[in-house]
Amino acid sequence: MRTFAAAILATVSSAKVFTEMDFKFMNYVNKFGKSYKDVEEFNLRAALFAKWDAEIAVHQMNETTSTHDHNFLSDWTAAEKTSLLGLKNMVIEENPAPEFDNGLHAVGIPTSINWCTSSACNPIQNQGQCGSCWAFAAVATMESAHKIQHGSLYKLSEQNEVSCSSSYGNNGCNGGLAQYAWNYAKTNKLESESNYPYSSGTGITGTCKYNSSLGIGGVTSWANCGTSSSAIETCIATAPNAIAVEADTSYFQSYSSGIMTNAAACGTNLDHAIVAVGYNLTSNYFIVRNSWGTSWGLSGYANLSIIAYPGMCGMNKQVQNVTTTA
Repeated sequence: MRTFAAAILATVSSAKVFTEMDFKFMNYVNKFGKSYKDVEEFNLRAALFAKWDAEIAVHQMNETTSTHDHNFLSDWTAAEKTSLLGLKNMVIEENPAPEFDNGLHAVGIPTSINWCTSSACNPIQNQGQCGSCWAFAAVATMESAHKIQHGSLYKLSEQNEVSCSSSYGNNGCNGGLAQYAWNYAKTNKLESESNYPYSSGTGITGTCKYNSSLGIGGVTSWANCGTSSSAIETCIATAPNAIAVEADTSYFQSYSSGIMTNAAACGTNLDHAIVAVGYNLTSNYFIVRNSWGTSWGLSGYANLSIIAYPGMCGMNKQVQNVTTTA
């Protein structure tokens, strides 16, 4: 059976001369397993891809420390990309900037650490077209904290938070905050993912189906980390921290590898929650994990340059850690 891309190619090949961009898009469709309902949508996605390709080319031309390439987002509309940004509708109480931040690294901590290569993280997940990044950031931070604090690596349910924590301030696929998710988990231990699997990837929040008797992962407290780079390094040295970044830029969304160092291109308007899982003081970057699957970034991870407040992509503005129940 022919692929959709091959069928489209056969349909329209007699009507036009194919350009290099046409073939580039066809390769993209095949590589990422894209499927479109009709020729009209195919043409729309092709136009979006071409526009994105031009933006990637600019980044590739200007950047010396990071590489940028196509990923699953390359044929998405602006509205579809915005659906991923679960902080966009939330009032974020940013930590106040410190009076003085000289950018020096913290003293008395390891030169480098990566909790996700130290068996303290679960695999990268994909939130789908739901603004549930806040739930994935909150849960991933809880999971790692429990492993470090109590020795067991649970796989907790993001869906439990997405569907059930609205009375604590969260709005399911329409956004939320990690601290609201943790407040929920203070009195409602989360179920495991196997008991309450994720189902909101299509953008539907879903009704709550929580069974308290199956709860295994709870929170005792959470706290804001400082906003200086040295304070954040100190926090991450103890466990991964939930952070907020601006992620609506082509610079962030097309990131493929290397270290993001272009603060102007990344911005500081917080709209997305991720997790800081480590750092490298020798090469001067934080290691973060996203919830957009493994086709984004470095198999789901990224390196953000360590700079003074407000931080790369605004990450120093809101950094939070959590203490979990045994």
